[in-house]
Amino acid sequence: MNSADLGRRVGVPSTALFTDQYELTMVQAALKAGTADRHSVFEAFTRRLPEGRRYGVVAGIGRVLDAVENFHFDDEMLAFLRERNIVDGPTLDWLADFRFSGDIWGYPEGEVYFPGSPILRVEGSFAECVLLETVVLSILNHDSAIAAAASRMSAAAGGRRLIEMGARRTHELSAVASSRAAYIGGFDTTSDLAAGFRYNIPTVGTSAHAFTLLHDCERDAFRAQVDSLGRGTTLLVDTFDVAEAVRTAVEVAGTELGAVRIDSGDLLLVAHRVRQQLDELGAAGTKIVVTSDLDEYAIASLAAAPVDAYGVGTQLVTGSGQPTCSMVYKLVARATSADPAEPLQPVAKKSLGAKSSVGGRKWAARRLDEDGVAEAEVIGTGPVPDELADRQLLVELVRDGEVVAREPLDVARERHIAARRGLPMSAMQLSRGEPVIPTEYV
Repeated sequence: MNSADLGRRVGVPSTALFTDQYELTMVQAALKAGTADRHSVFEAFTRRLPEGRRYGVVAGIGRVLDAVENFHFDDEMLAFLRERNIVDGPTLDWLADFRFSGDIWGYPEGEVYFPGSPILRVEGSFAECVLLETVVLSILNHDSAIAAAASRMSAAAGGRRLIEMGARRTHELSAVASSRAAYIGGFDTTSDLAAGFRYNIPTVGTSAHAFTLLHDCERDAFRAQVDSLGRGTTLLVDTFDVAEAVRTAVEVAGTELGAVRIDSGDLLLVAHRVRQQLDELGAAGTKIVVTSDLDEYAIASLAAAPVDAYGVGTQLVTGSGQPTCSMVYKLVARATSADPAEPLQPVAKKSLGAKSSVGGRKWAARRLDEDGVAEAEVIGTGPVPDELADRQLLVELVRDGEVVAREPLDVARERHIAARRGLPMSAMQLSRGEPVIPTEYV
């Protein structure tokens, strides 16, 4: 599949009000103080991984680029801000002409990250950079959480196919973003047609229990589905008696039946019984798909079962218990004027406890051991050591306000597979643990 990152970018609305009010009031105050144009650097990063997770997955970069491109205030939005007296007249005039004109560098989509990784670096005037904070974080926090859950499930599946089917378990727009992130993280298909339409992700789907209950008997339901979709379809066999349904399914579709789906019961036990029955009926090529509120732990527990594919919904689109990555967006450096040539001064929050941060515009590289396996995430603000020069992680995404790094979604998906393979083997363990490699500041 040669999918464009945004297969069909239709009806994309302005993202300018996907923000918190204080972003605009900061702009107003900075304009009045004469500091709004100061050359500034913001970075998005997380201070820690979600509890027990060993690595994070970068997802949402393509959607961030769309959000930046479409961040502008139309007349209706400006009228809303004026009527609510949210900002003053000079600020409204400034917002009316706003287009992001700075630079953005970041980890490429599908890459893995660790605590402190400068996942996104946004550079320009203070005012234009701070306006992007909320929308950037909302996309990266959501999409990276879903991609991380998908990656864990993909590792647990051990090469068996994964179907994303969580559209009914989350907001309709979140469902589309979740499908995209899950595909990057290792899922193969989605049930969500909006995601298929927008991102060219392969879609699948056949029938639910309601279709069986609609008909006078299970045989009639199977016959109707096979007549419509062909013998290669997937028949749902747990509406009533599974053994009887499997027998009927093969009688109706023949031994060319594509697959049967099991959605309840002890999946390990039922899958073994269904596989034996299918083989005895001569349907050795018929595959078994299991669903029923799966997560990475349930998938791992079925490793010894004769299962060919897993369908995952609720646990995937909610991040398998970790629905956000706790990423933050912080000012790390600024000058005393708008001149990009003026030296930047590192700045950082120095809060008590765990909320302090490290100042300075950063680079990041991944150091490998002699076997080519990652051994440390190295982050610095000075010159890049020669031995890490070809291991740098940030890539240019936006230059002077223009997107320069769009890529097919399949590229991000393949990148994640490669990045995950480059981690120590313990990264694939589902047990709780610390980040699989340390973060080192130089």
